[in-house]
Amino acid sequence: MPETGQFTPDDLDAYFRRIGRPGARRADVETLRDVHLAHIRAIPFENIDPVRGTAPSLAAADLIAKLVRGRRGGYCYEHNTLFAGVLRALGFRVTGLGARVVVGAERFEDRPRTHMALLVEAPGDPQPYLADVGFGAPGALLEPVPLTPGAEFRGAGRRHRLVHAPHRGPLKLWVLEAYGPEKEPEDGPAPVPGAWQAQYAFTLEPFEHADYEVINWHVATNPRSPFSRRPYVQRVTSDRHLLLDGSRLTETRADGTVTERELTGEAETRRVLDEEFGIAVPEGTTLPA
Repeated sequence: MPETGQFTPDDLDAYFRRIGRPGARRADVETLRDVHLAHIRAIPFENIDPVRGTAPSLAAADLIAKLVRGRRGGYCYEHNTLFAGVLRALGFRVTGLGARVVVGAERFEDRPRTHMALLVEAPGDPQPYLADVGFGAPGALLEPVPLTPGAEFRGAGRRHRLVHAPHRGPLKLWVLEAYGPEKEPEDGPAPVPGAWQAQYAFTLEPFEHADYEVINWHVATNPRSPFSRRPYVQRVTSDRHLLLDGSRLTETRADGTVTERELTGEAETRRVLDEEFGIAVPEGTTLPA
């Protein structure tokens, strides 16, 4: 999965300052976990460029300028292209994957492969890992998980597992599942029990940079794409998950407490993006409600 350009030592220094991780830079699983979690907590998920009618650049220099040196975030292609470049510079082997987002889908085949994920291998370690710092959903990975079917993995307070699902192709279909917590009832007398929920499905077919360029353009510019119509912004910290979907702001605390409110207009949306998400909205941007 060649990139458009490579990261310089100065770029890597800036990246590690951005994610707040000044520690050792080794190609081992401990470093992979640490950098993965630090990246997600430092750089927000956002789709402001598609809302502005622009397909984000996936060139290395542009990713560094926007996500690392600028007060911006990005969506899956930007996050995972940046992360893949950093991991390669550290000595990891990285393969790009294409996934179908299947949250709420009755049939996996009804969803296109529009999500980017990563298969990561460390030198001398036979165990590959699924890594993904760009899935804008509450069921996203916070830490990479071993590519092992059936086992449950707990990372930074979230529970995940990988399972196989039947499909027509010659390659095994992997499904990332997240465990949804028990919920308080809306009308009934008892809590709604938690359950495993499919997040996305993928095979191990390698995707190249050119593949992501095409999908990136389609998702950013197609008028039917949810990313081109309204702001969708996410930030994860150690004690909360913050989500802005259009004008609705949802905060989920570590104890499961959820609060929601509607933002009153574009001025408040800009303020929340700046103060709560750490995003500087480009001048001339109109944010739809």
